[in-house]
Amino acid sequence: MDSQTSQASQPPQPPHQPHTFQVDLRGLVDLLSHHLYSSPRVYLRELLQNAVDAITARRAGEPDAPARVRLHAVDGGLRVEDTGVGLTEPEVHGLLATIGRSSKRADGLHEARSDFLGQFGIGLLACFVVAERIRVVSRSARTPGAPPVEWTARDDGSYTVRTLPASARPEPGTTVYLTARAGAAEWLAPARVRALARDFGSLLPYDVRVGDEPVTERPAPWDRAYPSPGARRAALARHCQELFGFAPLDAIDLDVPLAGIRGVAYVLPSAVSPAQRATHRVHLKGMLLTERAEQLLPDWAFFVRCVLDTDSLRPTASREALYEDETLAAVREALGGRIRSWLSGLAAGDPERLSAFLAVHHLGVKSLARHDAEMLRTMLPWLPFETTDGQLSLEEFARRHPVVHFTRTVEEYRQVAPIASAQGVGVVNGGYTYDSELVEALPRVRPGTVVAELDADTVTAHLDTVDPAEELALAGFLTVARDRLEPLGCDVVLRAFHPPAVPALHLDDRGTRHEQARAAAEERADDLWAGILGSLRGSAPRARLVLNQLNPLVRRIGSLGDPELIGTATESLYGQALLRAQRPLRPADSALLNRAFMGLLAWATHGEGDGR
Repeated sequence: MDSQTSQASQPPQPPHQPHTFQVDLRGLVDLLSHHLYSSPRVYLRELLQNAVDAITARRAGEPDAPARVRLHAVDGGLRVEDTGVGLTEPEVHGLLATIGRSSKRADGLHEARSDFLGQFGIGLLACFVVAERIRVVSRSARTPGAPPVEWTARDDGSYTVRTLPASARPEPGTTVYLTARAGAAEWLAPARVRALARDFGSLLPYDVRVGDEPVTERPAPWDRAYPSPGARRAALARHCQELFGFAPLDAIDLDVPLAGIRGVAYVLPSAVSPAQRATHRVHLKGMLLTERAEQLLPDWAFFVRCVLDTDSLRPTASREALYEDETLAAVREALGGRIRSWLSGLAAGDPERLSAFLAVHHLGVKSLARHDAEMLRTMLPWLPFETTDGQLSLEEFARRHPVVHFTRTVEEYRQVAPIASAQGVGVVNGGYTYDSELVEALPRVRPGTVVAELDADTVTAHLDTVDPAEELALAGFLTVARDRLEPLGCDVVLRAFHPPAVPALHLDDRGTRHEQARAAAEERADDLWAGILGSLRGSAPRARLVLNQLNPLVRRIGSLGDPELIGTATESLYGQALLRAQRPLRPADSALLNRAFMGLLAWATHGEGDGR
């Protein structure tokens, strides 16, 4: 008998019976507490959320229904009562006993989901993070005459449901009882419950109390009526101090009606690093969503801390952060526009407050201005820059100088600033964050302005040349000096410049330094790599040591007749010029400084000691 005949003779197999997943509740609670939620504190948010959503559901059909939430922390447990829509026995079986299902999906309520805080149906499950037993007593407002129902669940996954007499809960609504897990009693302590309820629920739209103590404070501080603008500023300053722990420089209203956003941005009173991520408080329909929203504002607005309430932004699954989507991107742009408008308003009408702000946060405004020509144009008269004329705005500096010279590094600026200033050359220090970009953008907002990067040739060209006869008389001295510095890749030139107290000036640029670094690497490399580096040899100008013919010390050195002493003195002037320019020293430079010091010491003590 072949295989086909054998298979045909066998009776048909019964269809596979479906099976249901068995959920390890303890494992799921561990997953929630260690991976989804940042802290057990979220259990109270879930309880408040369920209560508020139940009241919202009831008021959809009964606009005048009572709206109360009461929390009572007693005897190591917690009781939460609400006047919401309540549940029937079938709803208890279908909703509370099914992980992942939400009452917001039932009875057509999904059509009004935007009114609810909960979006993911986790519900009471989060309470097992702190509780070993949860007991719920609920009476439905939608089913007249429905008796109260009790649902009791334990953290091992078991639960019971039973019907109670009407006297167990005369009015519609729900009461939740929590019994603390071992080691979690602190989360149900009265003081902790009060603090958490106030933190999460201060902006909720209903009457929430812990015992007799009110939790909600409506309207929000930024929406309240005040007798004067000064009184409003003082009240918001107190709110900022309580919330963030600092007294703000100012408060900026954040009102984006199309996105359902109301709030305030508080300006920090001290400078912070642009790399430090700003964190903000975001409430979703009154419930605190997160205290650490990082992506709410543009990166340049790192000088403010925000608190706001929204009904449009989408939370992540844990409801502890914002979901990055097109809505959030649009809100971020709109909030950035509010802060930009505040800056423009200060520039137009309150220069004293603007100056106080820029004294602390000019870096943030520069970050904005380099991408925003309108903001650069607005801020140009106010943004401070370090220049050879002192702290000035680019507008004032450009009025003083026909060419706006700038350096790209702080080291380059320190190298040339004293000499350039003495020669009447104006220089802007572009070495600080964003400054060189803003200087280069200046012609776009101030047409006709000439901007040029300062290099060694430009500085040298502004120094006075020495009389040819005097330079010819010093030819022997200059030859020795050049020979001594030749191994360092440095030329020696003689000029006359102010101030006379400066004996020598070391000038180079980035091209020179790159060539020096390449040459040093070539010396250390093997044959193959040295050949590659050699092929990259550039034609960048060499560094130069500019000796000041007006300096008495340089004139005395130039009159020496001993070549060895001239060389040692030249090395000393080179080392002093490097230190004055605050340049990083290469190993060869350090060796030269040590050699020059020892040489001068030997010369100064020559002949001493033999006659002791």
